[in-house]
Amino acid sequence: MTSDATAQLIALITSVFYASALVSARAGMPYSTPTTVTLVSILMQNLLLWSAIFVTGGIHSVPLAGVLLFTLVGLFQLAVRLLAYTGVEKIGASRSSALQSVSPLISAAIAITFLGEPTTLLIILGTCLVVVGIILISWKPERELSSFRWWHLLLPVGAAVLTGINHPIRRYVLTMANEPLFFSALMGTVSLGGFLIYYALSPRSLRLRWNRRAIGPFLATGFCETISILLIITAISMGRVVIVAPIAASYPVWSLILSANFLRDVESVNRKVVAGVVSVVAGNFAIHLGK
Repeated sequence: MTSDATAQLIALITSVFYASALVSARAGMPYSTPTTVTLVSILMQNLLLWSAIFVTGGIHSVPLAGVLLFTLVGLFQLAVRLLAYTGVEKIGASRSSALQSVSPLISAAIAITFLGEPTTLLIILGTCLVVVGIILISWKPERELSSFRWWHLLLPVGAAVLTGINHPIRRYVLTMANEPLFFSALMGTVSLGGFLIYYALSPRSLRLRWNRRAIGPFLATGFCETISILLIITAISMGRVVIVAPIAASYPVWSLILSANFLRDVESVNRKVVAGVVSVVAGNFAIHLGK
């Protein structure tokens, strides 16, 4: 199997694990808060990945520039977690994951604007499909979610923007030092430090809430997200971002399937949401093919 093919397979597995993380978070959210699941996920990432580094022989030599850039990526990843899990709480796992899947669109926009990459008909078509998908997913959601506010849609979109920025930075650093395990663990440490600052400054309404019924789902979330972070960084180290990112962004499909099977009591999945997810994912693949 070629390096690109291996990267694509790893990206596909990444999408399954990230979808599982979102759905597990949604299962525990009725009993807790996005802040709590964010902390559990960060602690799980640090425990698993630093343990893996210890078992595999410790830290290898890496450039200071790479450490600094992945420190920035770690702070962005903390924001992605908080935005993503709050979005799951406010608008549901399937809708939130679909809106987050526009991250490859963000990467394409950055490439066109700052790198001078030309646009194509497929990129335009992909953009239209993404927009149509967002409209289908978000059209009058207050009928289904009594607590809905229009700005709730910005939460997963914000996570998508930061994810779209993170991928090119990760790829650049991994060309300096191909150490996906170390950089994944470093992200966890930076995220933990950022979380502690955020927690100290946050209002009382964002405090932690521990509930036994949420612990199991949140531990599953932490495990699945940790694996997805390690896998996506590994995939980016092996293949181009324009190939890896759209495949990894296919997680709304898996989120939809998992939601329909495991979240029937808390997640409403109808034909409009299905059509929106399909449209968003199709748009991302069109953008990829138009490169």
